[in-house]
Amino acid sequence: MKERLTRLKAVRKLIKTYRIESQEILLGYLQKEGFMVTQATLSRDLKLLKVGKISDSHNGYVYSLPGDDDRQETERTYVHDFLRGYISIDWSGNIVVIKTYSGHSDAVALAVDTLGLDDVLGTIAGRDNTVFVCLREGVTGEDFINRMKESIPELED
Repeated sequence: MKERLTRLKAVRKLIKTYRIESQEILLGYLQKEGFMVTQATLSRDLKLLKVGKISDSHNGYVYSLPGDDDRQETERTYVHDFLRGYISIDWSGNIVVIKTYSGHSDAVALAVDTLGLDDVLGTIAGRDNTVFVCLREGVTGEDFINRMKESIPELED
């Protein structure tokens, strides 16, 4: 968990510091910083950080981070989608079940994924009205609820 947060901070710093045109270049910088990471993991990190490519005005493109305003607006959108779609949250062991209104399971699962909670291994959206959330070993449903409330203060049990 801590490794991921540290790596994400390093990725942000590298993108802000250097002119990075490709994942291969970024992987090289990360390796120099002591991170052993696969291209697939880096790709997921870039998606999570909402990294995009912008023109560098020299016939090329470089990685760019969204501004704080953009990130906050995006997070508000996902929080709104979650609050609009969920009905209840319950759990057993490290599996959380989120009941949703009909047709909202994809949006709720995407919101949970996008919030970037380190305790979440992944989500599975049911066809219509259920989301399964798998938590890391040792993390309880109550821990999940508490972390969700940190991200979404409006969340009710």
